[in-house]
Amino acid sequence: MSETGKAMGRPREFDVEQALERAMRVFWRRGYEGSSLTDLTAAMGITKTSMYAAFGNKEQLFRKALQRYGAGPAAYATHALEEPTARAVALAFLRGAVGTTTPPGGPCGCLTVQGALASNEESRPVHDLLVDWRNDAGLRLEERFRRAVDQGDLPPDADPRRLARFIMTMGFGIAVQAANGLGPAELNEMVDTALAGWPT
Repeated sequence: MSETGKAMGRPREFDVEQALERAMRVFWRRGYEGSSLTDLTAAMGITKTSMYAAFGNKEQLFRKALQRYGAGPAAYATHALEEPTARAVALAFLRGAVGTTTPPGGPCGCLTVQGALASNEESRPVHDLLVDWRNDAGLRLEERFRRAVDQGDLPPDADPRRLARFIMTMGFGIAVQAANGLGPAELNEMVDTALAGWPT
């Protein structure tokens, strides 16, 4: 396949971005192991041959889908870090988790949680990828909260690591509850409860 987007000497007859978006939603809804190649190619509207030519194997497709998820639906996690105070960061992160895991007409829950339901050894690289993805998000929160302590926005005895782990735990708990059917109003009540005791 050349960089011009041609495979086997013929131009692609499908929209690569649209196909990737559809694959992302299948993984989001069914998880990695629960998404068969038949499920994926049917949703993408392409043949398995076209999928392999454009995206590689299933794991490579998932990695691309995860990148798309991180830059799109889950971008709230990065944007939250830009908030002016630590509490605003935490609030934006958790409100973003609610919004992303309860989209109108979209998959409920979180792709990184649903995808992590992989259990067999063949899926271990995907499991490890998602662990790293979640750990990285937690480390970025921890660094942001550490900066808040240094700047006096959080009290000196605040523990940035503990706060980051708390917010991450709440965020993924929101995702699980969203997959269980809780709606935005109920989940946002949980956000309010979680931040009621935020250190000042």
